Amino acid sequence: MEKLVYIALFAPLVSSLFAALFGMMPKKQFVGVVTSILLGISFVASAILAHYVYTTEEAIKVTLMDWIGAGDLHIPFGFVVDQVSVTMMTVVTLVSTVVHVYSNGYMDHDKSFNRFFSYLSAFVFSMMVLVMSDNFAGLFIGWEGVGVCSWLLIGFWYHKPDVSREENPSISPSWAANEAFIMNRIADLGMLVGLFIVYWNTGSLQYDEVFAQLPHLSGSVLNAAALALFIGAMGKSAQFPLHTWLTDAMEGPTPVSALIHAATMVTAGVFLVIRANPLFSMTPEISYFIAVLGTFVAFFAASMALVNRDLKRIIAFSTLSQLGYMFAAAGLGAYWIALFHLAAHAFFKALLFLGAGNVMHAMDDELDIFKMGGLKKVMKWTYLYMGLASLALAGIPPFAGFFSKDAIIETAFNEGTYILWAILVVTAGMTAFYSFRQVFLTFEGDERYKKYGFHPHEVYRYVLIAMSPLAILAVIAGFFKGSFEAFVTELLPEYHMSEHTHHLAWLLGLVVLAFAVGGIVLAYKKYAKGLKRDEALEATWYYKLLANQYYIPNLYEEFISKPYAMISDIFWNRVDMKIVDATVDGIAKFLYGTGDGARRMQTGNLSNYLNWMAVGAVLLLAVAAISAAIIG
Repeated sequence: MEKLVYIALFAPLVSSLFAALFGMMPKKQFVGVVTSILLGISFVASAILAHYVYTTEEAIKVTLMDWIGAGDLHIPFGFVVDQVSVTMMTVVTLVSTVVHVYSNGYMDHDKSFNRFFSYLSAFVFSMMVLVMSDNFAGLFIGWEGVGVCSWLLIGFWYHKPDVSREENPSISPSWAANEAFIMNRIADLGMLVGLFIVYWNTGSLQYDEVFAQLPHLSGSVLNAAALALFIGAMGKSAQFPLHTWLTDAMEGPTPVSALIHAATMVTAGVFLVIRANPLFSMTPEISYFIAVLGTFVAFFAASMALVNRDLKRIIAFSTLSQLGYMFAAAGLGAYWIALFHLAAHAFFKALLFLGAGNVMHAMDDELDIFKMGGLKKVMKWTYLYMGLASLALAGIPPFAGFFSKDAIIETAFNEGTYILWAILVVTAGMTAFYSFRQVFLTFEGDERYKKYGFHPHEVYRYVLIAMSPLAILAVIAGFFKGSFEAFVTELLPEYHMSEHTHHLAWLLGLVVLAFAVGGIVLAYKKYAKGLKRDEALEATWYYKLLANQYYIPNLYEEFISKPYAMISDIFWNRVDMKIVDATVDGIAKFLYGTGDGARRMQTGNLSNYLNWMAVGAVLLLAVAAISAAIIG
């Protein structure tokens, strides 16, 4: 089994290095094929490991080598395959394999085809390191790895020109990549502080050793460590107020959007909270804060998706909202439910993004759903896929999202947090509305794209076939809820519904379903027949508030970015140029001048040298005499 662990982990690395060999060459189709096969091998190995852990209930631990040894700090380069990590491994490699195959078609005409696959596979390898490591240091290395790779992938089309926010809601890939990287670095400082607190108080970063010592730590230390680690999770999972990078990251290629927003980067924060559940279970105040923030973000993101016109950004807001659901479950102590929603969400969200990529490809990169309509006539399979994924996202039975999201909402009721429960229920209705708003405006109604000169078409058949596993899982994944619970609760804490909640479960489910169906019906009435714009509504302050993302990007621009740029300009012109550079230049000029003056003594004339020697002797005698007089 150890060999399978190494295959699952290092196959994406080999894939990345192989593609890198051809990175500067013209497109080589076999690069995409080979990298896809290697990712498929990683998935097969992960699936076999999952079956082994499921049947034997034994975790697999391997140590590749000693990694860090400094004083009392000893960290091995070790990995663990247990119920939590193997779940993530299987989900990550499955979605990544589909995305790699899909990218062969989507990036078919891109001149940097080979380089793209190198970055994409490196991203997967970093995520595998993150989820498989048996210590916080290894997790952090993978954590930073996905951050660097996301910067490379979001900014992949760096040659696109900058577009100011005032002129166009879209921005340049380079700007978006830098925003994601910098905002995550801010949060990662919090995570580093958390790791320092953990090591300072436990003397270790190994999961087992750290968790074993938690009962001996004070409440203040536990709260500080939990809060600092969660700040890191907030950045990676784009929780408010560090959320703006997630939608801007849509400037990258669509396969990147699918990979980042479905199963890898943004779920890393949720994984951290789940993995460190012994710590968060002992800090109820921090956990409740996580639940409240997650609930707020679920509603907050869904509200912005209600009015957005960009196909990919609507799905990105949906990701942000569903991450809020996951954090709400984890904050309320239902860690296995959070993990279940993470896995189920990965399937239908990846399917949605890849479907959006099909539409974008067919519409010559156009993403405004107001310019589409009637696409189901020419894109039947994409329509089917996005319809299934939207049903799962809306939480309609028997699709996957119904089982996972309903369990989260039921948890909020079970914990007596009725306000959180009510907000999550309303958010479920909003989710259903914006999900089918985009489906109807894209595929139903009048063919608005004709007046804009578009000639849409369906994508390659093999791309549609590659997407089919995600479609199947979006439908059937929920049926494995019971088996999944039995599997992961061998490691994660069990979560039991009270007798009261158990008796009301059917009623609670009907309430959520009523909101979801109501959202779909409302979307159907407003948009199924075609686009009917309500100019009076669009002119209202609350519509503009949502359309402009509560003006938060503008606030960041006016009160953080511009003042920082102004201060930087002042320091550059007045401090760096006039003080630092002037001082350094002055010292250099002085040394150069004295050297140039002293060089004149080198005349080659012996008489001049003897004269200078006499002058030096006189000066030395004078210094000696003065020193003697002072001392005496």
